[in-house]
Amino acid sequence: MDVLSIVLPRRYLILTEPLYPASHNLSLAWADAFLRLSDTGVTELSPVVIVVKDFVDGVVREDNEIRRLLDVEMKRLGQRSCEDVASTIFPISMWNPSIPDNAEQLFARYERIWPAIKHSDRANNKGNYFRRLTNYCPDVPNALPVNQLKHVIDTFRRGNHRRSALQAAVFDPTRDHVHNRILGFPCLQQVAFAPIGHKGLSVTGFYPLQYMFEKAYGNYLGLCRLGNFMASQMDRTLVQMTCIAAVLTLGNHGKSDLKPFGDNLRQYRLAHRNEE
Repeated sequence: MDVLSIVLPRRYLILTEPLYPASHNLSLAWADAFLRLSDTGVTELSPVVIVVKDFVDGVVREDNEIRRLLDVEMKRLGQRSCEDVASTIFPISMWNPSIPDNAEQLFARYERIWPAIKHSDRANNKGNYFRRLTNYCPDVPNALPVNQLKHVIDTFRRGNHRRSALQAAVFDPTRDHVHNRILGFPCLQQVAFAPIGHKGLSVTGFYPLQYMFEKAYGNYLGLCRLGNFMASQMDRTLVQMTCIAAVLTLGNHGKSDLKPFGDNLRQYRLAHRNEE
């Protein structure tokens, strides 16, 4: 028997064993992790590793009904949509892969409109994930901004495929090592890109703490889109996204708030399990 099960009342049970959802479809893996976290007595899962491999030409496949159910529930509770969350990691609406120099065009366009993006949402006052990846600038004298994605792309194109060279940081100790009890940003700490086989690419993101309801689906979607963008620049195809959460919690909404949604989601998963 788990020692924690003995010393803690049932309502405070914290599961410390890892969770690896079996499905490689983004939507189904998210749903299975959400439902496990929704089980009676479970308050946290640690760690959780989501591996997505269900892609078509680098574009992730989703279960549209699961995403619709989640977006409706998030709207009801005043949360941002999956699309809005994903856009903080990769602004897919600004990328046109069919034009020449599309990466440079994306970087330039995003930098031009960044003041408007920052002004539109107070959550952006410290930056957002895509800008940290494309304009990383520590708060120290004479620091110069670094476009980490461009560096990774250029490094790979020059023939240097060293794995440790193909990573980018989000966490900045000069800005983020503060004593706030709740910081909000950044939750994503780092991303890494790794060649797989002859033409594949994987992307991995690490979160020390992740909110399952409000953020996780959009996080997965954003990482997949970022990986697809990087794969296109490296003449590869995205074949895997891995998201590692050291600790996973439901988030700011309790189980009672989310129970009707969870019940509907569980019924949907049971009804369609044979289709997987």
